[in-house]
Amino acid sequence: MSRPRILIVGAGFAGYRTARTLSRLTRGRAHITLLNPTDYFLYLPLLPQVAAGILEPRRVTVSLSDSLPDVRLVLGEADRIDLDDGTLRYTGPEGEEGSLSYDRLVLAAGSVNKLLPIPGVAEHAHGFRGLPEALYLRDHVTRQVELAASADEPKACAARCTFVVVGAGYTGTEVAAHGQMFTDAQVRKHPLRQGMRPRWMLLDVAPRVLPEMDAKLSATADRVLRQRGVDVRMGTSVKEATHDGVVLTDGEFVETRTLVWCVGVRPDPLVESLGLPMEKGRLLVDPHLQVPSRPELFACGDVAAVPDLENPGSYTPMTAQHAWRHGKVAAENVAASLGLGGSRKPYRHRDLGFVVDLGGAKAAANPLGVTLSGVPAGAVTRGYHLAAMPGNRVRVAADWLLDAVLPRQAVQLGLVRSWSVPLDTSSPEVARVAGGPGRRADARSGPGAALAADTDDGGGPGRAGSPDEPAKGHPGSGTTQVRPGSGAAQPRTEPETAKGRPLAGPPGSGHGQLRSESETAKGRPLAGPPGSGHGQLRSESETAKGRPAAATESAAATADEPARNQPGGEPAKKQSAPPRPPGTDHPAPGPVKRTDAPDDDSAKGDS
Repeated sequence: MSRPRILIVGAGFAGYRTARTLSRLTRGRAHITLLNPTDYFLYLPLLPQVAAGILEPRRVTVSLSDSLPDVRLVLGEADRIDLDDGTLRYTGPEGEEGSLSYDRLVLAAGSVNKLLPIPGVAEHAHGFRGLPEALYLRDHVTRQVELAASADEPKACAARCTFVVVGAGYTGTEVAAHGQMFTDAQVRKHPLRQGMRPRWMLLDVAPRVLPEMDAKLSATADRVLRQRGVDVRMGTSVKEATHDGVVLTDGEFVETRTLVWCVGVRPDPLVESLGLPMEKGRLLVDPHLQVPSRPELFACGDVAAVPDLENPGSYTPMTAQHAWRHGKVAAENVAASLGLGGSRKPYRHRDLGFVVDLGGAKAAANPLGVTLSGVPAGAVTRGYHLAAMPGNRVRVAADWLLDAVLPRQAVQLGLVRSWSVPLDTSSPEVARVAGGPGRRADARSGPGAALAADTDDGGGPGRAGSPDEPAKGHPGSGTTQVRPGSGAAQPRTEPETAKGRPLAGPPGSGHGQLRSESETAKGRPLAGPPGSGHGQLRSESETAKGRPAAATESAAATADEPARNQPGGEPAKKQSAPPRPPGTDHPAPGPVKRTDAPDDDSAKGDS
């Protein structure tokens, strides 16, 4: 008799725990397959410490292959689920499509950034749900402080040193607390010319910080933030976001180049395509985490609306501690449904307390209902995280020790660009790659999802502008170059795109000629006779000084001009149209919708 096939979608807190528990319960009597975009489990509660330079990125990741040796790992993202046929279609990291069959399906796809219909937010803000976003924020904050130090005008210096965080839940509070310490340490070593200090603002429409926590813990966090100089404004949020700053709901305009969006999360849009009963975007399940009308389908974590047996009439919140415990119960019930374990069990859990890391030795915690603050709370918080992590405990503890005795390294790695981490994405755990594979816009599609030129960060893909663009948050089907005057786009290969090489072509064809990587890096102009249509590549220093790109007279005068940020045309001195103003440091906007998902507390644990 063949072994039953169990398919798990997602390797977050719920999916990872399900796979690990099922592997132990089945002992090789079932085929267990785990579908996930990345090859690691991410421990989200420590992500703010990655952004602040305390922990190295790999410290908060756990290898799925190493920790789940009896589970088959398939890299990819689910596109469509055929419940009647028992198959799932997915797209791999290099664009390949595949299909997986199952006897039992566990949906644990997690959550994505929650968007609100606020003008400019999807265009100018960045979320904080994945490792790429944390790496981008660390580089971006470091860059803004360095640019502020060299700014001649006090106004420009102040704008770059102002950082706005929206959402005073767990994630937003920790990002603001760690961010203030991180930037203060930078300016202590290299003071700003105008003698200014970095300013962090924490905004929320709620009446207090951490509104979902005990009032004493909220007061502790508020006091620590204000003592460090964080501008905490409750009852205030963003009314509009622009390239130059944000307009607050009280009418004040704050000049800033940084907007971090931590207002909450919403379930992964994959579950919306199933056509099953939902509760505020989450799939309705019974207390056994099973979909009533589909005995082969289980759901857990942020995508599941699980009845809270401790509070009848409500559902368990979208938190990491619930997702982790969902995974264990789901695994036991899946095994029981296949006759490979004991009897089914309902999910029941009572919170034992919460911990919030405020940086340094400061924290707020209430283990077993005992309210703690200061050093004792800091010790409990870090002890809890070490105990809860499924791996890398020694490495994390070592990084904490080194951070206590050595100064942090504030350098820009430049690994993640602004356009790589759009706010409107169904895959915050995966950075968008130029020229990467396409994604089908069916189950994964949603509001918006556009690429924008990343001029402030050195250039990026062009703006998406047709209904056939890729699904939200997914890489496009390929970066294109436009021949001057022709309007025809031709795809480039991924290696050429990654290295910034233009298309190869004969002189006079309008295509760029293939250059060596060294020539590309040095900004040498393209080879070709005058009037052949080849553009001149600018050096990095010229780009930084805001010099206009080269363009042909015909391209400047017609609608069929080359794509933004793409080489093409005559030198700038023959240009008949004015230079394009600098773009923003953020992705292009897409339509957004209001959701009723709870505040962003999914990344924090309880003790």
